[in-house]
Amino acid sequence: MKRRKLAAAAGFCLSFLLGTLLNVFFFIPAFDPQQQQQQKEEAGAPLSEGNEGLSRGDLAQQIRERYEEVLRYREPRAARLERRLMDLERGRPPSSPSSAPASPAASRLELSLGPLRLGCADLREAGEVRFLGSGYTKAVYKAALHGHGRPRPVALKAVDFSGHDVARCAQLHRAPQDCYRLASYKVLKEMVLLHRLRHPNVLQLYGYCYQDSNDISDTLTAITELGSPLEMIQLLQTSWEDRFRICFSLVQLLHYLAHSPLGSVTLLDFRPRQFVIVDGELKVTDLDDASTEETSCTSSRDCFMEFPARNFTLPCTVEGKCQNMNEKRNLYNAYRFFFTYLLPHSAPSSLRPMLDMIVNATGELHWGIDETAAQLEKVLHLYKSGMYLQNTTQMPKSDYKKVPEAAILDENYRCWPSYHHKGCLLSVFDINEAIEVCESHSQCKAFVLTNQTTWTGRQLAFFKMGSTSMVSDRDKTTYVKVTD
Repeated sequence: MKRRKLAAAAGFCLSFLLGTLLNVFFFIPAFDPQQQQQQKEEAGAPLSEGNEGLSRGDLAQQIRERYEEVLRYREPRAARLERRLMDLERGRPPSSPSSAPASPAASRLELSLGPLRLGCADLREAGEVRFLGSGYTKAVYKAALHGHGRPRPVALKAVDFSGHDVARCAQLHRAPQDCYRLASYKVLKEMVLLHRLRHPNVLQLYGYCYQDSNDISDTLTAITELGSPLEMIQLLQTSWEDRFRICFSLVQLLHYLAHSPLGSVTLLDFRPRQFVIVDGELKVTDLDDASTEETSCTSSRDCFMEFPARNFTLPCTVEGKCQNMNEKRNLYNAYRFFFTYLLPHSAPSSLRPMLDMIVNATGELHWGIDETAAQLEKVLHLYKSGMYLQNTTQMPKSDYKKVPEAAILDENYRCWPSYHHKGCLLSVFDINEAIEVCESHSQCKAFVLTNQTTWTGRQLAFFKMGSTSMVSDRDKTTYVKVTD
């Protein structure tokens, strides 16, 4: 009996330890200098009556700084630069945005984002609301809006009242309303950036709504495009073509961020969970930790970039800024989170040398984003045009009989990677590549060309073990291996 109790206790402890390790492995946040600094400032003893007034002053200063950051991103870059130059000409320090009210914590910030499609009236019609997840500051929900005929799926983003940001602030400062306002400016900043950074690989902002909630006035909800979470394990099981699309989308995004209307934008909290997939395209969804500030320096020693596996030192320019640090930080994170896992594996053999070169060059930061984008464009051209097949396609070993307007219902076999989990459905450039694929599979005795295409325009083909279940189908063409 005693042994059973000891075994049960040991099993419980082991399961608890494993659960803790898994939680640390999968959910530990990426390094975020701003968040780390905030945590250092928050560390300390509970408030006493003597320092509560000082703490409230610190909170007001934090709110002011975060509020003015939102206004900086809202203001066009050219106008901001012109105002700074005018201030310098007049011999005074650069002014903060004049539109900031005396008490930002007690006011609603009118975003002036122009015409947006959705607002509070649409939010009141929301149904099927489901919690998706939360982070340091925000909670995200999935909802269906019914106000415009067919239900529209959207994502709703709001401050998480039970999240670390608000809870820790309330514990330190005992000011729930002000703590909410401080956190809400991160949502506001993200909304402004989603609106200003218009690009196919940036999540769309549909609208927003101010309403009273949890005894706090003017709580903010952002209404955005809905995407699917980026699951790296699932991505590793997809076709190389789809994985290349993710990397290509990411490079297009980073190229835009390096040359955006706001200047060079870096994603300080760069992790796969900050991205979603919409119709096969990668889109950035979390921008509250983005920054356009290039690091100041007096020498190259100030331009040190530290990553878990590598460190880099960039040049310090004559303007006193670390050269392309925002761009290079984004690019190296793209390498370590995406390119390493998604680009080379199971790629067409003729493209692998180019893909290895791209991975190595970005891993060493030998290239900037312009050269990386140009090289990926070249790979895409070779793949879409079929030029990668030159000097690789072999003469068929068998003849194939063409059967127009016909399909094979059954006689499936599985292959990897496949677009169909119960059969072998692959993309091919033309009939010659389809024949080559069939002859590389020992089970293949026939294949069916469909009228479906992938994002690159390649044709989807089903590969079959036989042709006894052939039926009429106007949209397909079947090729059957001829045997003696």
